[in-house]
Amino acid sequence: MQVTETVNEGLKRELKIVIPAQDLDGRLNDRLSELKQKVRLRGFRPGKVPVTHLRKVYGRSVMAELLEETVNETSQKAIDERSEKPAYRPEIKVDEDNSEMEAVLDAKADLAFTVAFEVLPEITVAELSGIEIEREVAEVRDEDVDEAIQRIAEQNRTYEPREEGAGTEDGDRVTLDYVGKLDGEPFEGGSDSDAQLVIGAGRFIPGFEEQLVGAKAGEEKTIKVSFPEDYPAAQLAGKEAEFEVTVKEVARPADTAIDDAFAESLGLESLDKLREAVTDQITRDFAAQSRMKVKRQLLDKLDELHSFELPQAIVDREFEGIWRQVTNDMEQSGRSFEDEDTTEEAMQADYRKIAERRVRLGLVLAEIGEKNEIQVTEDELKQAMIEQMRRYPGQEQEVFKYFQDNPGAVAELRAPIFEDKTVDYILELANVTEKTVSREELFTVPDDDHDHHGHAHGQDHGEGTGEATSGGSQTASADN
Repeated sequence: MQVTETVNEGLKRELKIVIPAQDLDGRLNDRLSELKQKVRLRGFRPGKVPVTHLRKVYGRSVMAELLEETVNETSQKAIDERSEKPAYRPEIKVDEDNSEMEAVLDAKADLAFTVAFEVLPEITVAELSGIEIEREVAEVRDEDVDEAIQRIAEQNRTYEPREEGAGTEDGDRVTLDYVGKLDGEPFEGGSDSDAQLVIGAGRFIPGFEEQLVGAKAGEEKTIKVSFPEDYPAAQLAGKEAEFEVTVKEVARPADTAIDDAFAESLGLESLDKLREAVTDQITRDFAAQSRMKVKRQLLDKLDELHSFELPQAIVDREFEGIWRQVTNDMEQSGRSFEDEDTTEEAMQADYRKIAERRVRLGLVLAEIGEKNEIQVTEDELKQAMIEQMRRYPGQEQEVFKYFQDNPGAVAELRAPIFEDKTVDYILELANVTEKTVSREELFTVPDDDHDHHGHAHGQDHGEGTGEATSGGSQTASADN
């Protein structure tokens, strides 16, 4: 095997590999000798078929298999002998000149091919103990618990029909049929039967609910509204419409006493137990929000502290995934680049920066995790798999088999766990101080906050918190 480096520019590498014809001929003879003991041909006793005859009968097909094996084996060996890690699966190109390949198949010409790839950059990790993080924490107040229980009561509120002839009031639930029309013609998605809405909840088009105040059961009304300019369905945005409405029932909210009986209706022993459960849930919500903001700060710090050349093929793949999602969302909402007050080129430039950030952070986290031997245990993977199975009641066996048959799917489970453990490791080294804030401050996101929805590509795919992979083919991202 002769290996010649033909490209060494930045992270790009290309190797030309040549396997001499005599080596191919030797491999072919060895393989045919093995085949000699297994093949059965008419006119020959078992194990007595001459190799020259086997070569005439099977030489080409055996050589074709050998060539594939040889290309994979020698390209991997050539890469392993270098002190570099490919950032992704190398691209192998074999000379497809027919006449040349014919000679190669006959072991009369050298096999030549190229291996192109990008290597992972060398990353010098910043001093992690110098990172300063402010962790926002909020105490669960009695009024927080009261508000949450009140929302639970409203969500479980019952309604009772108003007396005959009574008009609708704010807070009432109205059951109605309606047909929406544009220029006198019904439009798709503008009709419904036995629809229910609570007056004042603001869940219908602005102006719709207000025109139902005072309406009575059995009454027919024509409601005129204008769709908002930013309405998701572009064909309706800014348009004036009429709805022919038939009010079928008007029901007023029944009084809901928040007491032990209410708690028991929710499956809890008493109001005290309900308050305890709600307090625990709010505490978890606060902790999750605090964790999210801390992680966001940490990723921003890591992004500021590290700068290195990125494997462009990985960035391209990350960008393509982001851009596909962006364009799909725009298509489904019927919006254009003009509606977003931008151009396709400008938006692509913005999202390419996000892709670069994700890849850079993913590689940094992967480097930190790998160097510090952070591992994802089988128990952690099993728990993640169980959580996935719970999302599909009745299909647990199918989900389990899916993970059994798809190593890549298991890697998708491993990646976010690896990332979170790496983040925890960094936070242990960083200088983290706590700041007590109000609930409102805790859940406030800065106006200039950029995209933090991250995921790693390559072998792994993220869930929303972002991730980084480790190993020979590592890529990716991390955000929020």
